[in-house]
Amino acid sequence: MLQPFILALSLLPWIPGFLCRVTTEGELTVLEGQSLTVPCHYEPQYASYVKYWCRGKIREFCTSLARTDDPRSINPAEAKASIFDDPVQLVFTVTMNDLKEGESGWYMCGVEIGGVWSADAVAYTNIKVIHGMSVVNSRLGGEEGSSVTAECHYSERYRESEKKWCRSGDWSSCLHTGPDGSYEDTSVAISDDRTRTFTITFKKLRMRDTGWYWCSAGQQQVAVHLLVTPRPTTTVTAVTSPPTLQPSGAYLPPPKPVTKETWSSHSHILETLLVCALIMLLLGLVILARKLWKMHRQDPVLRQVEAIKARHNEYPGDVGDLQTAAVVFLNRDSQDVHMY
Repeated sequence: MLQPFILALSLLPWIPGFLCRVTTEGELTVLEGQSLTVPCHYEPQYASYVKYWCRGKIREFCTSLARTDDPRSINPAEAKASIFDDPVQLVFTVTMNDLKEGESGWYMCGVEIGGVWSADAVAYTNIKVIHGMSVVNSRLGGEEGSSVTAECHYSERYRESEKKWCRSGDWSSCLHTGPDGSYEDTSVAISDDRTRTFTITFKKLRMRDTGWYWCSAGQQQVAVHLLVTPRPTTTVTAVTSPPTLQPSGAYLPPPKPVTKETWSSHSHILETLLVCALIMLLLGLVILARKLWKMHRQDPVLRQVEAIKARHNEYPGDVGDLQTAAVVFLNRDSQDVHMY
């Protein structure tokens, strides 16, 4: 009977830790030489409690780095680790400056409950300080003609290394920073602050700038993609003058300008009329030639008839005498004249 009671008493200090929790990120990664801010969220009942930040995973052996009741931990510019509590948002934040690779490990953010029978409410995070590079935004975009800036971070050991900006797949396109840590031409400007960041600015984007690029410091590099979108086109609306009124008050619409399209349509009509006129002229010439040809065929026959009539008139006699009568037959096929 005594053993269950002792077990229950031993578990009492851990009950607040399970019921009233503190939460934070489980793992964080940062480049050497940079700063890191860690948010720790807590329950409303802990708003007035003391918060702390320490290194370690066991409370009894955790090395204290910052506390809200320590004035030295409030100013982030002076302290290695600073802490700030916001009871309205129910969160306290811890900032660590100029991190070194040896500072990697487990850290604890906690709320100091106090008392013999109460355990602190805590949360753990694993911080990894690494060497290398990172980029603020690995995908950039901009409109044609505008400017855009890529921001690349590097760890402490690459502060004195040469910084490069290269187009992926074409190492001959690499732009290098000079002794003063800068480079500039008509289209690109590179600036290195010699602490942890160098920036690349495209002054005036062109469509051919779209593609993959590399930020490079020493042997480290990180990829950046740039997408250039076309500039939107603007339409200009022509302003037409109001219609003019003649003195009589009658409205006359403004004359339409002669354009290439209207002239083409008119020329097509003129060509059609000209072809029709040529066809009618040819048809008239054919009819006239046919009539002249017929008249030419009849001319010999008519001359022979006139000659016969003339010879007939030379013979005297009575008109009613049948012996002197002449009958003429015209044979059109042979054009011959016969007298009987």
